[in-house]
Amino acid sequence: MAIIHPTAIIDSSVNLAEDVEIGPNVFIDANVTIGAGTRLMHGAHIGRWTTIGNGNQIFPYAVIGQAPQDIGYNQEEAHTVIGDHNIFREGVTVHRGNRENTSTVIGNNNFFMVNSHIAHNCRIGDHVILVNGALLAGHVEVGNRAIISGNCQVHQFVRIGELAMMRGGSGATKDVPPFCINDEMSWIRSVNLIGMRRNGFDTSRILAVKRAFKAIFRTGKRLEDSIQELESQKEVTPDVRMLIDFIRASKRGVGSGRGKLAE
Repeated sequence: MAIIHPTAIIDSSVNLAEDVEIGPNVFIDANVTIGAGTRLMHGAHIGRWTTIGNGNQIFPYAVIGQAPQDIGYNQEEAHTVIGDHNIFREGVTVHRGNRENTSTVIGNNNFFMVNSHIAHNCRIGDHVILVNGALLAGHVEVGNRAIISGNCQVHQFVRIGELAMMRGGSGATKDVPPFCINDEMSWIRSVNLIGMRRNGFDTSRILAVKRAFKAIFRTGKRLEDSIQELESQKEVTPDVRMLIDFIRASKRGVGSGRGKLAE
C-alpha cells in the first residue's frame, strides 16, 4: 500500500503501485503512473502524462514531466517516460515532449544532481550522470554511462556517445563521440581512459580505441579519409566500430580534435 502524506495533492486518475512513498506537499497531476518503491520527497512536482518506473528517488522540489519551454507547444498530450532506480536530486527539471505523442525518455540507474535540466524530447540511456547545473537542450541524446560534468551546456539535437565525458563548464554544439572527452566548446580533447578502466575495459580494448582516436582526431586528415583508413584495417574491434558508426550517423558533425596536442 502506498504511503501518502495528508498534505500531498494527487489527481484521482493517478496510478500508484505498492510501496510508493509520497511526502509532504507533493503535487501529482493527471494521468500519471508511478512504479513500486518509488519515493517522492516533500515539494516534488510530477506533471501530467508521466510514467515513472520502480525504485526511483525524487528529491525535494524536483519537477518531472512539466510542459516544455517551447513557444510552439499548445498543451498537446505529450509524455515523460522514466525507467527504474533513477535519482533526481533537488531542483532537477525534466520536461515532457513538445508535440503531440512525443516523449522525453530516461532509462535506468541514472543520477541527476542538483539543478540539472533535461529538456523536451531528450533520450537518456542507462547509468548516466548529470552533475550539478548541467543543462541539456531539446532533443539531446545521451548514451549509456556518459558523464555530463557541472555547469556543462549541450545544444539541441546534439548526441553524447556511450562512455563519453564532458569536462566541467564545457559546451557541446556538435556531437561528442563514444569514449571521448569534450572540453571547452566542442573540442574533443582525449580518450576517457579513467571511465573505460572503471567500466572493465582491458588493455587491448583501450589501446584499440586510443589508436582509433589518434587516427581520427590527431592526424590532420579529412574525417572521412581517416575513417576509411580505419575501416580498411584487417580487424576493427566492436568498440572502434561503435566509434565509427556514431561519427558516420552524425547530422550536426562531431567536435574538433585537430590542432591540439593529444592528452
